[in-house]
Amino acid sequence: MPIWVRPLYVGALVCGLVWLAWVNAPVLAPFALSVALAYVLRPAVDALQRRRLPRAAAAGLAVLLAMTLLVFLALLLVPIVAELVPRVRAQLPDLAERIWHLVVPPLQQAGVKVPSALSDLKPMVAKLLSVHGDSWAQTAISSLRVGGSWLFTLMGLAVLVPMLAFYWLLDWVEISPRVVSLVPPRWRESLHELLGECDAVMGRYLRGQLLVMLILAVFYSVGLALFGFDLALPIGVFTGLAVFIPYLGFGLGLLLAVLSGVLQATGDGGPLWWPLLGVAVVYGLGQLIESMLLTPRLVGEQIGLHPGAVILVLMLYAQWLGFIGVLIALPLSALFMVVLRHLIGHYQQSTWYQGGDAP
Repeated sequence: MPIWVRPLYVGALVCGLVWLAWVNAPVLAPFALSVALAYVLRPAVDALQRRRLPRAAAAGLAVLLAMTLLVFLALLLVPIVAELVPRVRAQLPDLAERIWHLVVPPLQQAGVKVPSALSDLKPMVAKLLSVHGDSWAQTAISSLRVGGSWLFTLMGLAVLVPMLAFYWLLDWVEISPRVVSLVPPRWRESLHELLGECDAVMGRYLRGQLLVMLILAVFYSVGLALFGFDLALPIGVFTGLAVFIPYLGFGLGLLLAVLSGVLQATGDGGPLWWPLLGVAVVYGLGQLIESMLLTPRLVGEQIGLHPGAVILVLMLYAQWLGFIGVLIALPLSALFMVVLRHLIGHYQQSTWYQGGDAP
């Protein structure tokens, strides 16, 4: 067999595996997420095992602590929702009236034809509902069905992913040599170097990201408290810890802060511009501190992606794997960049790059 045929076989095999993974992405996503979780928790399990703790107990304890942190993050929403829902019910009419008096006069001065009173909107809303009510109701029912299926899927993942991660951690010592034995001997040294660099990059990335989350949680909590927000602590801590979900966590925290501040100002009779100014200052400074100071210094260039490329990666993973894709996009991109650097290095050392004959 001519030697130039071998790369074609390898390329065809890789393309086939990628195609299979693409077709079965929804099924493989929980397994990929569980492997990623096990990979992150492996150093902690090894450390606990060195302290003479059985590996099964160490793996179970590590998974339990990781799930406890995620549940704690979700529980932070409970006091926020419990506080905001009654305020929305009680203060929404007053808030709508205040916004109406703020918005309508400038529009009327600009020549825009709008109703002169808030009560004049009721016939327009009734007519709109009578015309489009059925279609909106069908859309709402469809959304509830989709949301319900998504909720059941999420609940299934909450059980399946930790269970799989526990088994991966339990058998990691036995699985690793078997996987390495499948690699040709001449490639094993390069594989060990690659895996070592991946471990180092992921370790620095995760430690830096955790430190960024803790610092931002303190910053947002203190900043909102200085502007007098009643829910400063839960919203600030939630926003800081949720930044591990790029853009989505920050956006959700920003939305909760705006809603909380506006409703609080409406209930107290204070000006609406004050909470909006507070949110703009705190979250604007927080975004600047995160992007210009904390992330470059604590996380560094571990991923090696431009911010525009980060947004593209997040959108692609969200399209492929949904919410799970958003969670694993940046860690997988960091590992991909390590592999890509090794491939480029091998290519530059090859005779193809140097202009010689193919080996």
